[in-house]
Amino acid sequence: MALVGAGKLVFCLVLCLLNSHSRSQGKEDIWEFRYPFIKRASSFSSSSPSPSPSSSSFTSPPSGGNINAYDYIIVGGGTAGCPLAATLSQNFSVLLLERGGVPFSNANVSFLRNFHIALADTSPTSASQAFVSTDGVINARARVLGGGSCINAGFYTRASSSFIEKMGWDAKLVEESYPWVEKQIVHRPKLAPWQRAVRDSLLDVGVSPFNGFTYDHIYGTKIGGTIFDRFGLRHSAAELLASANPHKLTVLVHATVQKIVFQKTRKQPKAVGVIFKDEKGDQHQALLVNRPGSEIILSCGAIGTPQMLLLSGIGPKAELEKLNIPVVLDNKFVGKGMADNPMNAIFVPTNRPVKQSLIQTVGITKKGVYIETSSGFGQSNDSIHCHHGIMSAEIGQLSTIPPKQRTPEAIRAYIKSKKNLPHEAFRGGFILEKIANPISTGKLRLNNTNVDDNPSVTFNYFKHPYDLQRCVDGIRLATRIVQSEHVTNYTKCNKETLEKILGMSVRANVNLVPKHANDTKSIEQFCKDTVITIWHYHGGCRVGKVVSPEYNVLGIHGLRVVDGSIFNESPGTNPQATVMMMGRYMGMKILRDRLGREAGI
Repeated sequence: MALVGAGKLVFCLVLCLLNSHSRSQGKEDIWEFRYPFIKRASSFSSSSPSPSPSSSSFTSPPSGGNINAYDYIIVGGGTAGCPLAATLSQNFSVLLLERGGVPFSNANVSFLRNFHIALADTSPTSASQAFVSTDGVINARARVLGGGSCINAGFYTRASSSFIEKMGWDAKLVEESYPWVEKQIVHRPKLAPWQRAVRDSLLDVGVSPFNGFTYDHIYGTKIGGTIFDRFGLRHSAAELLASANPHKLTVLVHATVQKIVFQKTRKQPKAVGVIFKDEKGDQHQALLVNRPGSEIILSCGAIGTPQMLLLSGIGPKAELEKLNIPVVLDNKFVGKGMADNPMNAIFVPTNRPVKQSLIQTVGITKKGVYIETSSGFGQSNDSIHCHHGIMSAEIGQLSTIPPKQRTPEAIRAYIKSKKNLPHEAFRGGFILEKIANPISTGKLRLNNTNVDDNPSVTFNYFKHPYDLQRCVDGIRLATRIVQSEHVTNYTKCNKETLEKILGMSVRANVNLVPKHANDTKSIEQFCKDTVITIWHYHGGCRVGKVVSPEYNVLGIHGLRVVDGSIFNESPGTNPQATVMMMGRYMGMKILRDRLGREAGI
């Protein structure tokens, strides 16, 4: 019974299970001296009277002398938006609008031990916003300055050289942009004992050679970088703003952009401003300076950017008209081609204390499968015996109960029983198996016109048979690792059968997908029934369909996209390094295109 309890609850390291209220609003004086340009959205003084949110156009963009007009307005202060804003501010005025708050004084964001708590916090001020795809998979999107780098597992690894080539990026500028990030926020991890055991097992089962510590994406087993320092403190993309020109950058937090506004006097609609609301609910408009080269840049992420385009009237005409959104540009590809790298996890119980670790060791196979690992449980006093929130194991447990029986009493009974679990029940680790470059894709569409609400997202996990076959191969590899001598010597547990290993993970109920009787005997069914996310979704604004090779929105003047929504595949084993690099890269490229090769140096 203890193993089942552990399987259910330790999965929170992967699936964001614990609920604790964020403390992101306090003690701003600790960080404001370093970031004097970060202000609350309510401090903004609009350059003209605030329009109605239903307004769709301006008739007269401001001249270059307007004090509240900007050369660049970046929507989304996330993993790409922060380095992009810092770079562009070296030469131009930049307004960065972020719907969330600051991460610096938020203990749930800042400390590795609270990783799972921040992800499971479903309060309105949480750094993460939970959503469930139509596939039934529990997911999260960032709602904080620094974006996904504030709520992820911290692993840092570059993209492969083939990915850089496929993107058509300047290899020399890429090689300049990665170190710009790494020197500021990336660290070499101190390898945890569990990570060493899995490293040795990966080599034993043939995921070789051992490439040591490296940022590079190369076949074999390696140790990657991390944005957690040796004290377990997170260093997110928000800290890259320290490299900005403080005189040319304004960052507004709690600034929720509702739509882009266009001038329609040209052959092509021209983006000239945005409408946003502040933390008090008041409306504002921010405008671009009326000069060549000024742009609005969307960096809202793979969920937020296609959502913002649709809310602004760019997307499939029939879908927009159904929601009474004025059509600015009919483009049937907005929101299409959404993809997520499906992941399945195998829980490994231990009979010894286990130190908490997030991703450090990774195996990169030639079969299109990545193996990663994590261990332990949050060390916070609130981590174990507390209400875990609607996005946690309660809902997974209740997914086996008919809807009419999912009563408040049933939830309370489950919580009460969990409070009696001993701390030892949480000992264990995970072998995480992830599919690289899934062929299966889905779509994103609006549920309504409220930007605060999640859109409907479908990923169609394992719809293509090749994706499913790779999962089967990956699970077989993962079970060999679990059964290896290095792992069993570490866990002090007996070598278990394949069916028993899979059974512990199935009973954890980590998603809302209906379970099947044969899901411990059929690996194919196990893959389908226990699929989870590792938050590496991408697509929705793909090159050639929604944006140009320079990431300008097709058919629109003065509007660009810089984030993972333009990717056909997720870079490397984990995308954050490349998304941060991309922000720096595109900032440098925009400056050089505008000012020459020496710009921004």
